[in-house]
Amino acid sequence: MEIVNPKTLTDKVTSVISHVVVTTASKLAFISGQVSVDETGALVGSGDYYAQAIQVFTNLKYALEAARADPLNIAKMNIFVVNHNPELISIIFDAGFHVFGPNWPKTASTYIGVQALADPEWLIEIDAIVIFP
Repeated sequence: MEIVNPKTLTDKVTSVISHVVVTTASKLAFISGQVSVDETGALVGSGDYYAQAIQVFTNLKYALEAARADPLNIAKMNIFVVNHNPELISIIFDAGFHVFGPNWPKTASTYIGVQALADPEWLIEIDAIVIFP
């Protein structure tokens, strides 16, 4: 994958995302929206954005491992946040850095504030597209 951050687009967000990801990969993985439930289906972090974000990113990491993919192979993430407000951005990205550490995928991303998710207790959902080299 080639990460492209042209000088004609702001660099204010490129510490956590990339503006453009270019690839010629022939194999893709599409990871369904991950939410804050553990392997038994129990909710983790009721009402707590940080705790839920940790579980969501952990589930994303588990999905990547199951696909035998590296986090750095994520080409696109969509991050859905219930009742978004600007203070939540750093909370959610801090959780992602906590889970992935130096393997944080600075990928093309869309952060979307939503009214609700499929379950009223879920606060965050993240899906991803993975490119295999």
